[in-house]
Amino acid sequence: MAVKNVKPTSPGRRAAIFDAFEDVDKVKPEKALLRPLRSKAGRNAQGKITTRHRGAGVKKNYRVIDFKRNKPGVPATVDSVQYDPNRSSRIALLHYHDGEKRYIIAPLGLKRGDKVVSGPDSEIKVGNSLPLQFIPNGTTVHNIEVQLGKGGQLVRGAGVGAQVLAKEENYTLLRLPSGELRRVLSTCSATIGQIGNLDHKNLAWGKAGRKRLKGWRPTVRGSAMSPRDHPHGGGEGRSPIGMPSPKSPWGKKTLGKRTRLNKKSSTFIVRRRGGRRK
Repeated sequence: MAVKNVKPTSPGRRAAIFDAFEDVDKVKPEKALLRPLRSKAGRNAQGKITTRHRGAGVKKNYRVIDFKRNKPGVPATVDSVQYDPNRSSRIALLHYHDGEKRYIIAPLGLKRGDKVVSGPDSEIKVGNSLPLQFIPNGTTVHNIEVQLGKGGQLVRGAGVGAQVLAKEENYTLLRLPSGELRRVLSTCSATIGQIGNLDHKNLAWGKAGRKRLKGWRPTVRGSAMSPRDHPHGGGEGRSPIGMPSPKSPWGKKTLGKRTRLNKKSSTFIVRRRGGRRK
């Protein structure tokens, strides 16, 4: 992937850095793998806002991605690498030899015409998917299963990859992109390689309108609100946020307070991100 700058014909374009889409094939998406995607605007099933600052955005269809790779031994050919508006990574359209078509997350270096396969007998090659117990230590992987048969849940964003560090009894030790060390069941599957689209982090929207097209609404500082709307609001002129620590709009601590509640999976974390013990 490459990025490009354009002529600074306006303040917004002067500050923007665009995607050049050099790694994307100029083809239309596979119709059979498209699904309508209704905007939830950050609301749950009861209609309550659970994620703030979301709404509107450009209409788009969802691309059905095969996170499970559950066709062991059936080879597939990469037909094209495509843009997906729903995620930061690219997606690759696979044509299996039995006639089925599926989308997968495109790893770095995968291109049209390449052959990929899944299953325990697969070779260690970019794009192949196999259980962690058959992947050598030091290999970079992505799309990692956490629960056997559920499909990949970890390491799915643009430019990221996890490293296989060691095998311990029935578990494999992984270093995730955040720096976290985590044990995953060795029978769970992962895909070889680092995810492509490395320059996604270098893009700059340039103006507020492009963020709105992405579905993001404006964010207002708490100190600019009134005291009834936010704990940081009120006061004459600019005021400090107060003691003992910054608060959320609902009065909860936001600086350094741990919010992780999933104690069941915490037992598999060897070292948390940032170098802290679990």
